[in-house]
Amino acid sequence: MTTSSSRAERLVADVTALLPTIAARAERCKDERRVPDDTVAELQQIGFFLALQPARYGGLELMPQDFFRAQMALAEACMSTAWACGIVAVHAYQLALMDDLAQQEVWGGDIHTRISSSYAPMGKVEVVDGGFQFSGRWGWSSGCDHCSWVLLGGIVPDEGYRTFLIPRTDYEIVDTWQVMGLQGTGSNDIVVRGTFVPEHRTHKQLDGFYGTNPGVAVNPQVQFQFPWAQLFIRTVSTPAIGACKAALSLAVEAANGKASNDPTKLAGDAATLERIAQAACTIDELEALLYRNFDRMQAQLEAGESIPLTDRAKYRLQAAQVIERCMGVVDSLFSSAGGRSVFLDSAIQQRFMDIHTARAHVANNPTPFLRNFGAMTLGLDNGDVFI
Repeated sequence: MTTSSSRAERLVADVTALLPTIAARAERCKDERRVPDDTVAELQQIGFFLALQPARYGGLELMPQDFFRAQMALAEACMSTAWACGIVAVHAYQLALMDDLAQQEVWGGDIHTRISSSYAPMGKVEVVDGGFQFSGRWGWSSGCDHCSWVLLGGIVPDEGYRTFLIPRTDYEIVDTWQVMGLQGTGSNDIVVRGTFVPEHRTHKQLDGFYGTNPGVAVNPQVQFQFPWAQLFIRTVSTPAIGACKAALSLAVEAANGKASNDPTKLAGDAATLERIAQAACTIDELEALLYRNFDRMQAQLEAGESIPLTDRAKYRLQAAQVIERCMGVVDSLFSSAGGRSVFLDSAIQQRFMDIHTARAHVANNPTPFLRNFGAMTLGLDNGDVFI
């Protein structure tokens, strides 16, 4: 019987082995505006999409930090692939928190069934007998072309936010993804023109907040006790760390090339030395903080302790700050990348555009989370249930 640790090491090793192939397909991914089918098939074969899926449905049942190691590695080869496939993969975790009837519907016939999402509360919700009548239009459903289900956000009257799980037969994908970066994520629009969603195919936001998820009845393991929000928010910021690693490697390679492969000739270029050093340190800090936060949460959960609300708010803020800090790294490196960086086939320019595009995602705007954590630090009440 393999352990979670050995399964994690195997997955990261398998992802690492695929990186040259995924990097070679990066231009194709960009041109097709979606992750290539070959890449999705290869990631499925090594179990990437099973990383956070319960073992009872064929999953690897890894700890979140192991999943993020694999996603971050993917981003070094192609941030679009890491973004889209990481988001698709993390939905297995949310489904594991839902009623087991929903899990059976999705995974009962095929453990490799995939789900996309768009969590903005754009759904029009009407309470009906046994569930809800649901319709609306949502944007940014990354990887949706590779999925046969979708998770969509809506507000239930007199209750609050829920996520609604919809099968492919009940929604339309509208090709809208013409963007400056993350072109290969295929984050198109989803349209639901009116469908019935049974109660068991919904997930209450407050269940995710309080840890009262119905899925705990069949998935009681520590792996499924982390606050759901803490996983999703990291899924849309962690790829930027991997992209920054790639940008740093490109910058070092370019600098050495300018110096005729003699790095000692750069000793007099203080600006280059400072940019390289600061970039390396910032990347290291961001990666270390990611693992530290999840290691702390894991230790508390394994000890049967609750995770303090102030810590959850702080971790939420730190996740949202990742993109802006990565923008600082890639902007600094790009500013000294030379004349070739302005051409559309520039590898470092692609990282620059990808990271700046990621900042447009609502989860990567740190302002509301700065205010919430600041208020809590002063003794005021928490104002965010997605932490």
